[in-house]
Amino acid sequence: MQFESPKGPVHGDAHVQNLMVDTQGQVILIDFEAFCFDHPEWDLMVTATEHHSLGWQTDEQYADFVRAYGRDLHDWHGYDTLRRLQEFGMTTWLMQNVQEDERTAAEYQRRITGLRNDEAPRDWRPW
Repeated sequence: MQFESPKGPVHGDAHVQNLMVDTQGQVILIDFEAFCFDHPEWDLMVTATEHHSLGWQTDEQYADFVRAYGRDLHDWHGYDTLRRLQEFGMTTWLMQNVQEDERTAAEYQRRITGLRNDEAPRDWRPW
């Protein structure tokens, strides 16, 4: 796959649940366990997938995100491949918790069903 952006710092799990706000209102990015030096498309794909595939952001929220970063990956040739990898990662992360309760197991099953059929609706719940 040809990436359009040069390599640089990549968080590896960049989404709003990994942001904290301190007492002065400063936003702080947390959870650096997947931090690496790679193409920024990996980080941008998290939000692109959450919006285009899962509908977890409104159009206005996503437009603000694209405006801030200057790029929407939806029309990029690598979008579908990275979207599938992102969805797979989101599902396998949840898999480690299926024994916790029925709700988690049901969400995992919902996601597996979607991965097996790319045309299936993505009615996944944020976790």
